[in-house]
Amino acid sequence: MAKIVVVIIAGSGIEDMNFLQRRIEAAAPEAILCADGGARYAHALGLAPDLIIGDMDSLDDELLRVFEEKGVAVARYPVRKDETDTQLALIQALAMNPEEILIFGAMGKRLDHTLANLGLLMMGLEKDVPIKLLDEDCEVFVMGGAATVSGEKGQMVSIFPWGGEARGITLEGFEYPLEDATMTMARPCGISNLLVAEVGRIKVDLGYLLVIHYLK
Repeated sequence: MAKIVVVIIAGSGIEDMNFLQRRIEAAAPEAILCADGGARYAHALGLAPDLIIGDMDSLDDELLRVFEEKGVAVARYPVRKDETDTQLALIQALAMNPEEILIFGAMGKRLDHTLANLGLLMMGLEKDVPIKLLDEDCEVFVMGGAATVSGEKGQMVSIFPWGGEARGITLEGFEYPLEDATMTMARPCGISNLLVAEVGRIKVDLGYLLVIHYLK
């Protein structure tokens, strides 16, 4: 049985629309949510999202009317708010009780926005729902316990401690394996590792890891 997936399209730059279309089709999502300007990408692909949410400061009024005429639900929030538009979309996605959430358009040129979106990955750990940020080049997730990275030999994988020190780190299926290692932000020894198998295995006994898997 296929798992229940919710897709969120955020507003940061997506250059390869074919990539976005392929990944959404492959995910066969239960629902598609757009965070504000992410609706532009849905429109470019001819998709009618289930919800557009945010303060609408980066979405043209005319395009918003087009979606409303199609019956797309819109949740408008004030510009002066504590949550980012992507966070609002993620809260709605988690309320749908999915088995996985995929977020596109969340890693752009704004470093502060990218850091905020990386922080949102912790919400998935709190709810025990895997969340991935994806773009044309990489997929990113936060893990505790054990996880795997599936890909091709030679693909790059970088691993960082997330939210503090991480201990008891074991890596298998990588060019640079580890056993019972400790990582801190001041010692980025997990950067630029390479898969030497189709599946790399990662385990951490204490703390969390941010995993960046480059797809090309």
